[in-house]
Amino acid sequence: MPAIDIHPHVISPDERRYPRAPLGGKQSDWSRERPVSAEEMLRAMDEAGIERSVLVQASTCYGHDNSYLADAVGAHPQGFGGVFSVDVLAPDAPAKISHWKGKGLIGLRVFIAGHTTAQEVRLDDPRSFPAWECAVAEGLPICVQVRAPGLPQLETMLKRFPQARVILDHMARPATDDGPPYAKAAGLFALAGYANLYLKLTTHNLRDSPPDFLVRIAKLYGAGRIGWGSNYPASGGKLADLLVEARRALAGLRDEERERIFSRTARDLYPAS
Repeated sequence: MPAIDIHPHVISPDERRYPRAPLGGKQSDWSRERPVSAEEMLRAMDEAGIERSVLVQASTCYGHDNSYLADAVGAHPQGFGGVFSVDVLAPDAPAKISHWKGKGLIGLRVFIAGHTTAQEVRLDDPRSFPAWECAVAEGLPICVQVRAPGLPQLETMLKRFPQARVILDHMARPATDDGPPYAKAAGLFALAGYANLYLKLTTHNLRDSPPDFLVRIAKLYGAGRIGWGSNYPASGGKLADLLVEARRALAGLRDEERERIFSRTARDLYPAS
């Protein structure tokens, strides 16, 4: 079964050419301690049997400077696609979006909260609307990284921009420690009715949630709206092992469902893939 990874990150060893500029001013531990270059990523993909990766901007290392991402994609267009980030609240956000698309990147990332930074901004801030409008007009899927408290804001954007294809990074890291029926994940369940929302199922989710929760999510959203992302190297382990881990966790799904999650959804969202 083919595999396309829609959530790995690359970090350049050349800090002079590609200086660190993490959002919030604090670089993530993983990008400092176990960085993987574009060339190393390609070797890891070959070992794992991953045919293509849609690289995601490492916001906790480079902030909104997508230079290394664009250069990696430009040097290896057959192996990589790229999802960039911009400050969506800035007046020049639409111009920046068009600029990075012109560099060959194929998706926008809106980064609100992660391990090392939680910005004091709202996803539904009206100042971001021109950026969203531009991304929709440019045909770019929009990856959103928020946590559960931000899901009501996400719902506002899903309603306002029904033509946007929105991908929820790490499924907003739902809490599942309460067990079935998983009341703590009610906010994620409630958004399943929005046909323009896709879920990015990553190693975080596989490690945080039991198999029956993952099966429930697959049935609720439909496998055609879920795509797999390794989160390598932010999630520890070899890329090949992360793929094996994911296949095992989703073994309870039908072959067709797993094919969608591991490749077909990626091809739908990122046609060049």
